[in-house]
Amino acid sequence: MCGNRLFQVWCLIALSCSAAALSAQNSPSQASSYNPRLTFAPLTLPNPVNAYRSSDGTPGPSYWQNEADYTMHAVLDTKAKTLHNDEVITYTNNSPNALTCLWIHMEQNIYKSDSRARIVNGGMRRRRRGAKAPEGPPPSTNGFELESVTLETGKTEKKADYLINDTRMQIRLPEPLRSKGGVIRIHIRYHYTIPGVWGGRTSWGMSKQGEIYDMAQWYPRMCVYDDLRGWDTLPYLGSEFYLEYGHFDYYVTVPSSMIVAGSGELVNPHEVLTSEEIARLAKAHSSDKTVMIRTPQEAEQGGGRPKKEGTLTWHFHMDHTRDVVWSASPVFVWDAARINLPGGKTALAQSVYPPESIGKDKWDRSTEYVKDTVERFSRHWYPFPWPSEISVAGFSTGMEYPGMVFDGIDDAGKFLFWVTAHEVGHSWFPMIVGSNERRHAFMDEGFNTFIDIGESAEFDGGIFGPKRDGEYSAGGEPPDTILKVLDNPEAPTLMMQADAYPWQLGHPVSYFKGAYGMVLLREQILGKERFDWAFRKYIRAWAFKHPSPSDFFRAMQSEGGEDLSWFWRGWHMNDWRFDMAIKAIDGDQLTIENKGQLVLPATVEVKFTDGTTTRFLVPVETWESKGEVVWNGYKPIASATIDPDHVLPDDDRADNTMTAK
Repeated sequence: MCGNRLFQVWCLIALSCSAAALSAQNSPSQASSYNPRLTFAPLTLPNPVNAYRSSDGTPGPSYWQNEADYTMHAVLDTKAKTLHNDEVITYTNNSPNALTCLWIHMEQNIYKSDSRARIVNGGMRRRRRGAKAPEGPPPSTNGFELESVTLETGKTEKKADYLINDTRMQIRLPEPLRSKGGVIRIHIRYHYTIPGVWGGRTSWGMSKQGEIYDMAQWYPRMCVYDDLRGWDTLPYLGSEFYLEYGHFDYYVTVPSSMIVAGSGELVNPHEVLTSEEIARLAKAHSSDKTVMIRTPQEAEQGGGRPKKEGTLTWHFHMDHTRDVVWSASPVFVWDAARINLPGGKTALAQSVYPPESIGKDKWDRSTEYVKDTVERFSRHWYPFPWPSEISVAGFSTGMEYPGMVFDGIDDAGKFLFWVTAHEVGHSWFPMIVGSNERRHAFMDEGFNTFIDIGESAEFDGGIFGPKRDGEYSAGGEPPDTILKVLDNPEAPTLMMQADAYPWQLGHPVSYFKGAYGMVLLREQILGKERFDWAFRKYIRAWAFKHPSPSDFFRAMQSEGGEDLSWFWRGWHMNDWRFDMAIKAIDGDQLTIENKGQLVLPATVEVKFTDGTTTRFLVPVETWESKGEVVWNGYKPIASATIDPDHVLPDDDRADNTMTAK
């Protein structure tokens, strides 16, 4: 997910070569300012161990989580460009506290003329990637226009006492909702004007053949009440979501000419599809090859629909999810293929796109990319839990939701593969592992960028890998923004709240620094076997739950078998530099100096005067009490190089190599 959706491309650039890139930007040689007492001081993590969160990074014996189930009946009015919805939220309070109020996200209010986001972000007008910047003031809507809000407890339904503040609604309860199992139902009837392409993550727009509606943030959603902060009510400024898990039944009524793609499983195919489409869909469920459900010819001619006029109601269901979205268009081409999951289970990879997206290495291959990504991540990390994963070509490009992603009509070639792998990868972070995107972007974008690097390296023998920094630039910004983020005094830390990231530094920090930290952990600090064991356990432990950074830190330390306090402090809580240097060669002795405050295990390659070569590892413990170390090779040294493979973010590579005089 991109932290700000003006452009999605930054979230597609890999870290596979960023270590060398970071190192290549040499800074002037500096005297050492290293202080071991700062790097190796005892570290207190932000969230303490208690009954809810254990010392090994797993949920504690008393961990609890509230639940929000939704039943919705929505009607799309394509003439007025409005959505009407009748929503019922069944909210279960599993916390140990009685609740005197409820807080609900009202994210369509971000498009109101007086929204906080409009001021904070300098206007909300957005544009498609590659399009000319629009002129004039940004458009606005009235946000969610409420028709009624009532509360149901037992057999009683009463008008709710509520107030709305920006993108949040507070409902004040007549009686506290009891702890440990209290249930209440909130009935909300409303409508809203659907923003155009300028809406970004939710929009309608006109393709060459017809309209496409990408419907996200389309219903009021429960805020999370957790053991860390109580109600987490950060306003929606653009930095994504933090939501409760639950079960969803939703019905979408649209003109009969439309194909609807929705999160979860289509419950009533016999009511909304032709008999031929139903047969094709059944074939796709058992086919590793992509099967066409609605052909380009049918899409262009308005065919493949069970009736010509009126409306149809599509019914979808999804379990154990934090959100659902849908997309609708009369011009969608639709194809699908089987996803093979661990244990013999299957799911369905699907793509919907307008005819103009068809072509060599274009959306014809989308389902192939979706299928491979889901299968690979399911084998490597955690089995995909939902009945389908759908990729949509529309106008809300580069955004992800559980079981469904929105990408661009014009995406093609390796870019289409990269954006598909990245956005589908978000099904794991933060859709399965439900971290707080508004507060901790690195647990969302950083973790996902890390796993999608592997997909690029492995798909079809690496034909689309590696993903490289600078092959695409975001709206004209220099492609090397990431290269010196550790040297930039204005760069936020990884622990900074997501909305606090400056635009030009948000992606380099949360995506690239976040992912590169995972690469360092796996490749240089823990090694692949220990890292994979620990990371998989972390994912299993927190699937469909809400981990904090402290939980992740403890999980990787406990299962990885290392005290990593020095890494969390240097890489995540600070922007410390890593800078080792060869200080001197004296016969058979080599003096190595640590000049930066960040420490990392480093390989040193030594060449002797007799023509032989050796390598040894300088562990981080070397620097616990000093800034220099002398290594004895027991025969004359000709030259030495720190980090000969360029895998570390050394701030000054000019002093990494020395030849004996």
